[in-house]
Amino acid sequence: MKLNLQKPLVIFDLETTGLDLVKDRVIQLSYIKVFPDGREVRGNELINPEKHIEPLITELTGISNDDVKDKPTFKQLAKKLEEVFTGSDIAGYNSNYFDVPLLAEEFLRAGIDFDFSKCRLIDACTIFKKLESRNLAAAYKFYCGRKMEDDFEAHRADQDTEATYRVLQAELDYYTEEHQRALDNDPTGRVLANDMQVLADFSKQNDNVDFAGRIIWAEVNGVRTEVFNFGKHKGIPVAEVLRFDPGYYGWILNGDFTYNTKQVLTRIRLREAQK
Repeated sequence: MKLNLQKPLVIFDLETTGLDLVKDRVIQLSYIKVFPDGREVRGNELINPEKHIEPLITELTGISNDDVKDKPTFKQLAKKLEEVFTGSDIAGYNSNYFDVPLLAEEFLRAGIDFDFSKCRLIDACTIFKKLESRNLAAAYKFYCGRKMEDDFEAHRADQDTEATYRVLQAELDYYTEEHQRALDNDPTGRVLANDMQVLADFSKQNDNVDFAGRIIWAEVNGVRTEVFNFGKHKGIPVAEVLRFDPGYYGWILNGDFTYNTKQVLTRIRLREAQK
């Protein structure tokens, strides 16, 4: 199904040196940027992570230290990638829980304050898990009718990006009311509108304000507000803590927290200071 877009959608995937949002780095970034008129632009970058790639990662991705030693760093590519993602919604597979948070860290390390809150974040993995509970390979077989290994190489960002794009399109075909009725299914709760806001809302699995979940949305005295989700101030509104314990802000900024957590906290602090 052709995607119903009001603004561009960037479907992307990362390969990385590991799974630690603070310590690990991107070694490959691939994307497909789909425009409302149906035009598609593809990009695929190997990236020098400026750190050693372990043999296990090379075994998984096929990307070695030699492959990236002469490639640009993320910082050198950051402005170009900022242009790709700016003004677009963002989609991926398990992207809301890893790829987007790590991309946010890489942008901030490169000195780019990219505001992901302005993007609708659509996660084909979350859609699949909520409705079918499988991984990407199973999703590809289920929705596209083919084995992923017959069409793609495993653990390559460009291959996984292409597969995710096909899965997202096929999900929209599969979860139409007409198709569900043709399968003799009750369509109640199993129909997805071809609308990026609907898909972004459906992709959400938590109330995180920052990607790491250190700050979350919660109801406090009937008002939805940001509260800390860890430590001695857990459950207390962030704005309140900033007033009665201002040193907590400095402690977080100097601590081993993600750049995104620090970015979100700083935005809340600036907002409250302007009141």
